[in-house]
Order: sequence, then C-alpha cells, then structure tokens
Amino acid sequence: MVQVRVAGLAVGAGAPVILLKSIFEEPGVGRILPIWIGSQEATSIFVAVEGAETPRPLSHDLMKTLLEVVGAEVERVEVTKIEDGTFYAEITLRTREGRRIIDSRPSDAIALAARVDAPIWVADQVFDEAGIPDETGQESREEEKLAEFKQFLDQVNPEDFQG
Repeated sequence: MVQVRVAGLAVGAGAPVILLKSIFEEPGVGRILPIWIGSQEATSIFVAVEGAETPRPLSHDLMKTLLEVVGAEVERVEVTKIEDGTFYAEITLRTREGRRIIDSRPSDAIALAARVDAPIWVADQVFDEAGIPDETGQESREEEKLAEFKQFLDQVNPEDFQG
C-alpha cells in the first residue's frame, strides 16, 4: 500500500479527474494515479480540500456528521483494486463495536477522508496498473488544469445536485 494525498483535480476528456500522489514524492517525480469521478464528487472534494464553506451541507458533510453522531471515526480509506477500468475502495471505521470496513466508490471515500483528515492509501497493484508518470511539475500545465476546473465549477448549477 502507498499512502497518498490529493495532488489535484483536473478535467480530462470532459470529465473531472482526481489525481492521487504518494505523500513521499514531490510534484513532477514518480507516478500519479488519475481516477475519473463524477462532477458532484469533484465539487465535494474541491470544497473539502480548499476548506471552503457551503450554504448547506453536501452529502459528504452529512456522512461526516452521521459518523460523529453515532460515535464512529474514519480510520483510513483505501483504493483497493481496479477491475475492467472500475476502481474500488473501502472505508475503515473505528466504532464502539470494533473496526468495520465499508465498500465505497473511491470518490466518496476520498471526499469523506478529506473532511475528517483520514489517511488515504492505494494498493500497490492499482498504482502498477493505472499509475502514470507524474508530469505535474510544469507550472503552466497546472495553471491550465486549475483554470479548466474553475471553469467547470462555474458551470455547475444547484439543479445539477437534484436527483
């Protein structure tokens, strides 16, 4: 397992991408793990990573509150495998009854981890299969990605969050 951080959010092929990077590697060195996610999850992760306030709780804020109310803590999240291009994750909770592991989409697990400051881990085999060389050290490329993501956020409407 490799402990990672959220290295950034970008828009790739018209969809949001979360970029995960080993906590021990500098930008532009080693590998980065891109995971395509939904727009609502991207917004939620962006809000958590930036520490932004929202007028009403997002779904992952609600998850955090529910865990607090029942006395559970997020111990860690793990991106455990990739099958047919689909990533799988688990959330490990510490509860009064002991440790519980819950199946999750990586985007939801990461959005929750960002809110509760829980460590994020990725299985070595996932990095081996889906990791790509990290070329994010290029400042202009990062600024382009940030501008694209900000443009994406500007286009998101409250109606996009309705079922």
